[in-house]
Amino acid sequence: MSSMYFPARRRLIALGAGLGSAAVLGSSRPARAAATRAEIDRDVRAATTHLRGMANAAPLFEHAHAILVFPHIIAGGLIVGGQFGEGALMRAATTQAYYNIVGASLGLLAGVQSSGLAMFFMSETALVALMHADGWEIGTGPAVTFLDQGVQANVTSSTLREPVYAISFNQQGLMAALALNGTKITRITPA
Repeated sequence: MSSMYFPARRRLIALGAGLGSAAVLGSSRPARAAATRAEIDRDVRAATTHLRGMANAAPLFEHAHAILVFPHIIAGGLIVGGQFGEGALMRAATTQAYYNIVGASLGLLAGVQSSGLAMFFMSETALVALMHADGWEIGTGPAVTFLDQGVQANVTSSTLREPVYAISFNQQGLMAALALNGTKITRITPA
């Protein structure tokens, strides 16, 4: 296991405590030690390098106006679940802003997983919607098309018509898939 995943373990423990607190207090924000700007930047660089090595992501990189990368999203639950991660919005090779992603869900859930998420903003309108939102809930605003590995194989520059595409990567754990609907992305200011 690479060293870039050790902070994720610390965040997983904090996520469990934060999810319990959030459920009791009704808060959508888990109480935890936030990653520093340097930690987020390091993890985003590593994740972007990994993504650039994925042959099917090339058309997305080629046409995206910006990319929001969450290198580590920790998700877990038993009937009631949640997920949390921190990342950065990249335009060319420049960090534009930092964000977190938080979500809660109900249902037949059991397990814990860690995965990364990259969201490719294909239009300036979709990017402006993210940047000007005071917390963007996925499922409202610009449509997000989740590309699983089978769909990724068929992505070409001529088939890219949606405002935002999402790809998960580096999935480890026991849950089946990363859920996006109902998650909220909020701008943060890390130390």
